[in-house]
Amino acid sequence: MHNHRAASRYAKSLIALAREQKVLDEVHEDMQLFSAVVAANRVFAVMLKNPIILHEKKNKVLHALFDKRMNKLTLAAFNLITKKSRENILAEIAFEFQVQYNAIKGLQEAEVTTTIKLDEGLRKKFNQLVGDISGKEARMKEIVDADIVGGFVLNVGDKRLDQSLRTKLKNIKRELTN
Repeated sequence: MHNHRAASRYAKSLIALAREQKVLDEVHEDMQLFSAVVAANRVFAVMLKNPIILHEKKNKVLHALFDKRMNKLTLAAFNLITKKSRENILAEIAFEFQVQYNAIKGLQEAEVTTTIKLDEGLRKKFNQLVGDISGKEARMKEIVDADIVGGFVLNVGDKRLDQSLRTKLKNIKRELTN
């Protein structure tokens, strides 16, 4: 809980600075990139949380990875966070930044899983469904998974709409065995 609160405060401050310097969208892209690197590279994520590795070394690694790819404000924030010995919560800060950015922009993260790649017509229908559920504009992540057999699974925030054939077949099986 303590880390969440600190991450939220750092993210809020970074958003305020980014808005003031009119680079909010750029910093948001940086936070998405950082989150993608953390998700894709477990060694990097563990290194950031490791208390044995010196903060200066972690800062050098961050700069080696992101110096040419990120906005100066984002890099300055990384410097400040590592100087305060809080690099262990950088991933949480990046996540909180994206949550707060979406709230400012009126966006809703959603995830749809289907057995096929969505065409433009289906994409519009899912975006409208997310808008109806959340009252916000959809930012959709699409996943293709043949294991759901057919139909779709839509996750919007903490809500889940499971219309997959796999789930329907499981429910039928459960009813028949009872």
